[in-house]
Amino acid sequence: MKSSSLNRRDFLKRAGLAAGLTALPSIIPATALGRGGRTAPSDRIVMGFIGLGSMGMSNLNAFLAKNEVQVVAVCDVNREGVNYAGEGPKGREPARRLVDEIYSKQAPSGSYKGCDTYTDFREVLSRSDIDAVCLALPDHWHAYMAIEAARAGKDMYSEKPLSRTIWEGKQMVNAIRRHNRVFQTGSQQRSDPRFRHAAELALNGYLGDIKEVYARVRGISQPCPLGEEPIPEGFIYSEWLGNAPLAPYHHERVSGKYNTEGGTWRSWRDYSAGHISDWGAHNFDIAQWGLGMDGSGPVEVIHPEGGGVDELTYVYANGVPLIKKEGPNQGMVQFIGSTGWVGVDRGKIFASDPRLLDVKMKPSDTHLYVSDDHRQNFLECIKDRTRPITDVEVGYRSVTVCLLGEIALRLGRSLKWDPAAETFPNDPEAAALLKRPMRGPYVVHEVA
Repeated sequence: MKSSSLNRRDFLKRAGLAAGLTALPSIIPATALGRGGRTAPSDRIVMGFIGLGSMGMSNLNAFLAKNEVQVVAVCDVNREGVNYAGEGPKGREPARRLVDEIYSKQAPSGSYKGCDTYTDFREVLSRSDIDAVCLALPDHWHAYMAIEAARAGKDMYSEKPLSRTIWEGKQMVNAIRRHNRVFQTGSQQRSDPRFRHAAELALNGYLGDIKEVYARVRGISQPCPLGEEPIPEGFIYSEWLGNAPLAPYHHERVSGKYNTEGGTWRSWRDYSAGHISDWGAHNFDIAQWGLGMDGSGPVEVIHPEGGGVDELTYVYANGVPLIKKEGPNQGMVQFIGSTGWVGVDRGKIFASDPRLLDVKMKPSDTHLYVSDDHRQNFLECIKDRTRPITDVEVGYRSVTVCLLGEIALRLGRSLKWDPAAETFPNDPEAAALLKRPMRGPYVVHEVA
């Protein structure tokens, strides 16, 4: 359902400006908003936002600050504030008010009412004036939404982890490639120079031969045991469930708070793999980067006999183990080599020798993709039609590590994996967990 506010195309038509501009993005001119020095209207990227919880609102604020972006639509099944994480208002109405407030401050009249609100994402995707969408949704929605957005010709900034299952992630890759879309996975640690430096040290031999890598990642989600509560007014619960199984509403089932141990959707198997994918999409992602494995993955997942759920060992074809547990040194990701180690946290980097932190990569070294602003990198790639730092396949290969671990922990045993064929050799029990049942109508189908 759409609000009655004026959209960009209507504005141009009513202003008598549509003639002669049909080949350009029909956007409200900068002069109409009183924004001197802003990107020219024909060069601006027009965005819609689907999912306005904590990360959705954070992304909205960040993109609103970009001169080359114009936000024209927000969509959420939640009208306002119920069950969302973090401080401050959440939902489609607070999002609309935020857009209008920011743009009103830049308009000569001090007023702006140009952001439309929706409860149905299909109406956002059907708008020909929207170039890109920002998707911030529970994990079980990621694949269906991204594939539909690709079919609609939209570029995407989508929150991590890439997908709920490995099979769904592969269909996302296929759809993005088939429709030639720009896709940025929201694993923003790659746009932090500290993580890049740690990965480059490991990749270029400054630590000697890499002996092992540690990633601070915990366990998996569980079946949801919660009963039924009344559905809050203004919350379209059936659409929140999407293709997940029918289940009674409970505020702890749908809560977006950052907890994977119970009481939020990240805790429950129907919607998320749990901490292993929520944080594995960050920390396993950096491990893959530093091991040079963006296009591949491990060949074995070792489930230790008698081991707890917080420990797994992924073994790569070159014999290097990636260990899912707290490492012996500092940092939530640690690369340990024969001559030294480096560890990295958000905002901090540590090393066995402080001189490692000042190493400048030589021209002959392997230089990793440089991005110092994850969202800006996405926008630049829309303009030049190149792949961003966490392109869909990067996100797919990283979430595969997460979900291999989930499958090993659910089965309680070790697994063999073929990263080229993307399957478990001669293991139908494990292969059955590459997919999940989906309830209509939001079913993901195979994308060739």
